[in-house]
Amino acid sequence: MVVRPAFRAHIPRVTPLHWWCLGLISLLVLGAGLGLRHPWSPDEPRYVLIAREMLSTGQWLIPHRAGELYPDKPPLYFWLVALAQLVTGNPKAFLLPSLLAGLGTQALVADLARRLYGARIGLLAGMALLITTQFTLQAKSAQIDMTVTFFITLGVYGLLRHALLGPARRWWYTGFIAMGLGIMTKGVGFLPLLMLPAWALLHWRRPAGPWRPHPLKAKELAGGLGLLVLTLSLWVVPMVIYTTWLHPDPALAAYRDNILFKQTGQRYADSWAHVQPAWYFIVDVLPWAWLPWTLTLPWVAPSLWRRVRRADARVWLPMSMLGLMLLFFSMSPGKRGVYMTPTAPLLILILAPLLPGLLRAAWPNRLCWWLAMTGGAVLGLVGLLGAAGLPSLTRLAAEEGLSPWAWWGVTGALTLGLALFIRPRQGLMLYTPWILLCWLGWSLVGYAQMDTTRSAASLMREVVAVTGARSTLALSTNNESAMLEARQPVVTAGIHAGSDEEFERFSGWIRQAPASRFMLVDYHELDDHPCVDPTRSHRLTHGGDDWALIPAAALETCPASSYGVSVIPAPPLAMTPP
Repeated sequence: MVVRPAFRAHIPRVTPLHWWCLGLISLLVLGAGLGLRHPWSPDEPRYVLIAREMLSTGQWLIPHRAGELYPDKPPLYFWLVALAQLVTGNPKAFLLPSLLAGLGTQALVADLARRLYGARIGLLAGMALLITTQFTLQAKSAQIDMTVTFFITLGVYGLLRHALLGPARRWWYTGFIAMGLGIMTKGVGFLPLLMLPAWALLHWRRPAGPWRPHPLKAKELAGGLGLLVLTLSLWVVPMVIYTTWLHPDPALAAYRDNILFKQTGQRYADSWAHVQPAWYFIVDVLPWAWLPWTLTLPWVAPSLWRRVRRADARVWLPMSMLGLMLLFFSMSPGKRGVYMTPTAPLLILILAPLLPGLLRAAWPNRLCWWLAMTGGAVLGLVGLLGAAGLPSLTRLAAEEGLSPWAWWGVTGALTLGLALFIRPRQGLMLYTPWILLCWLGWSLVGYAQMDTTRSAASLMREVVAVTGARSTLALSTNNESAMLEARQPVVTAGIHAGSDEEFERFSGWIRQAPASRFMLVDYHELDDHPCVDPTRSHRLTHGGDDWALIPAAALETCPASSYGVSVIPAPPLAMTPP
């Protein structure tokens, strides 16, 4: 089946009211749940902890985690999280940077599609991005990827405004500044430069038609790259001066070399974490990340191919960048699903001229209709069975601290109700309210119910009730959620300490002041340390996991530490956990 030209689809005339409605719906969906939960593992507690330490210590130039240098990521995202909490005065404002980045990304995509294809297409593109699974997921998460996606999309916007709607040198240079900020966020902010080969090729071929790109001039390219370097140097130069000359400490020198070299080229070429096969993104990530649009790809492919053959630069440039991005990330051994977040805006820009036609295409709509129906039916059925007390669901709810039966039942009923009025040939019109209802339910109900088990806030309240607020607690450096939510002074053994070294250091340290020092470890670790008296330890259960709160009395038969007793005090955080 071929998707017919987009402009033949019947779409009402777009008015400012339509844009306001899109903005309000987006703000409602992406902003729902803001302030209703604590940071959730694995990444959120770490990033928020770093931001809070910036507020507490005043050290904004070099990120620290629990008092130790953190070289894994540049600082810009942590600055934004810290500023969000500082401006609002609320430690639960950590989701604000991702929310604003998501809204900004959507606005850029909708505006660019409007300028390239008209107001109707722009409006549809904005809504299409909102219902793209990974985009909304990341816009509602305190991870770096939504923020770097905004800067990458702004880079794409600036370059395409100059290439297709230009000359627009201000936007051209704005795009390069955005890339510099993107690199300062997560290293890969340069990705819009992947459009340059296709741009140069189109300029060389000089295809017929109205959408030939503006000439790519060496002088403008040099100026843009210079601005990119200048933007990046706003942090890199002070950091290098600080670590090399102002404070010539070996640890700071190691941080400098790590962030500039190991975390960039070496991590890409010889990654030591998240190793996956070359096909990982194509097979395991994009099929769900691009939903519902993955269901439409077989039908849009012929239309896209015709546009490619006509050398339509509006499709060529974003499509070439998308293809080179997939190749770039697939060639690195280290892969995570979140790396694909910047592909969502590109996908929508590529599909934009075909969106009205997709609203009329039979089979893509049928697939979306059945996807929404199946999802709604499953949610409704599980909601009914859970409310009826099915033992397996009751046990699962107890383990996860979640009882979503009413929310799931209502979502299922609403989906089935909508399906009575929306035919399968209008499946996207059913899928859109269904997925938005799911996001709203997850944010307003799921956040509140799951927060008890997904964050360590309630666990740390139990800990301080046993130890007292003036006691000091030893925690593993990997237990970032507990460090973030602690209500008392915290120490660690350092990020490089192994589990045995960590335990021995903590044991020796506790013995120095037995009345006011404790350690918190996974209860199963006691099997590796039979010297600990479990009858004198406090067993705490949280989110299906058991923890051992160990006082000095439980360590009487443990041998002296062979690693010494030095620990690293974590700085007190600027805001008391809510």
